[in-house]
Amino acid sequence: MATHNDFGKIAEDLAAEYLQKNGYTIITRNFRFQKAEIDIIAEKENLIIIIEVKARSTDAYILPQEAVTKTKIRSIVSAANHYLEEFYRNHEVRFDIISVLPDEKKNLTIEHITDAFEALDAN
Repeated sequence: MATHNDFGKIAEDLAAEYLQKNGYTIITRNFRFQKAEIDIIAEKENLIIIIEVKARSTDAYILPQEAVTKTKIRSIVSAANHYLEEFYRNHEVRFDIISVLPDEKKNLTIEHITDAFEALDAN
């Protein structure tokens, strides 16, 4: 199995590929603002989608999407606000999570959770 960072990169690549196959345009990846990072920023139908990719080698303890804590949401929302003010001031935004887990045969599977949280959840 790949190291933690390699697995995360593989999961992000898989998520980006999945999004493109489903009609999303990838605007940027790994956008950083201060200490925050947004994994993928995409666009579909004039909507900006902020995507957090969570990968786990197993779901024995916690599902990947359950690892997106209030602190992580605050961080993502802060970075998203900065990005949107800079580049897409008048666009609507949605926050999604893409979960990547291996199945019984060790193939990576994707679960795309749309509207996973709102900026208000950061409070």
